[in-house]
Amino acid sequence: MNYLIAFAIGGLFCAIGQVLIDYTKLTPARILVAYVVSGVILGAMGFYQKIADFAGAGATVPLTGFGNLLAKGVKKAVDEDGFLGIFTGGLTASAAGITAAIISGLIIALLFKPKMKR
Repeated sequence: MNYLIAFAIGGLFCAIGQVLIDYTKLTPARILVAYVVSGVILGAMGFYQKIADFAGAGATVPLTGFGNLLAKGVKKAVDEDGFLGIFTGGLTASAAGITAAIISGLIIALLFKPKMKR
């Protein structure tokens, strides 16, 4: 049942993004930024953790989950380091995910021959 809930909630996030692409003049980049910012806002207000507890990976994997992770990291760093935590907390909390994305991109680029778009 957990897989079904995660699939449904993650699919709902994707469906909302697709509707925004199809029926508004928002670019995909602006929608992605809106997802991250909404994750930060919902995480800072304490709502996103309830969604993540219910939906599991369906809520933590999308970009809203990344925004929530940034908010949690900043909050923790501010509690520990004060004002400086505003600048360090988000990157500290998301360092593993960012590193995994960079290394995965490097491996794919080495395995295949990327080409510039013409």
